[in-house]
Amino acid sequence: MPRVPLLHPEDAHAAAETVGVSSAAADLNVFRAWLHAPQVAGWLHELIMGLLWKGNLDAKLRELVIMRLGWSTGSDYEWTQHWRIATEFLGLDGDDVLATRRWRDDSRFGPRERAILAATDDVVEHGSIGDDAWNACVSEIGDDPALLVEITAVISVWRMVSTFLLSLQVPLEDDVTSWPPDGATP
Repeated sequence: MPRVPLLHPEDAHAAAETVGVSSAAADLNVFRAWLHAPQVAGWLHELIMGLLWKGNLDAKLRELVIMRLGWSTGSDYEWTQHWRIATEFLGLDGDDVLATRRWRDDSRFGPRERAILAATDDVVEHGSIGDDAWNACVSEIGDDPALLVEITAVISVWRMVSTFLLSLQVPLEDDVTSWPPDGATP
């Protein structure tokens, strides 16, 4: 059971309209929870959608980060939602996505992916990106300050989303299967 009741879809859509949250987002359980605080939901929507669809970070790298966060934090909702985004909308190879579970032991990732996944793990384990992972990101992804800020934002924002999902105990939508594609859990 969610810790805050999910708004009825009609109520979620009404609240969403007042703060510019998209209709598609208002259908999601996460927003049906967040829209109890419409202003907060609006701010989160703008931030998340901006990073998802208007950012400069390579979409594959971004989704590998999000999938790693979903797995390493045990957020079924985050993993499940982004499995669909990564594989269906962005066309990422499902085996690449699955490899984020144990990326350190998988040879499929090159230096770019390994650098950003190490940065992601640092944030989960220590609350910030450590020097080694930071330097690897600079070396492998680039030293453009704007891109480094965006990398940090992507990791930090989706870590925050995991915290929200887990703390509010947001359930999956009714028509969604848990932990795709194989049901394995962390």
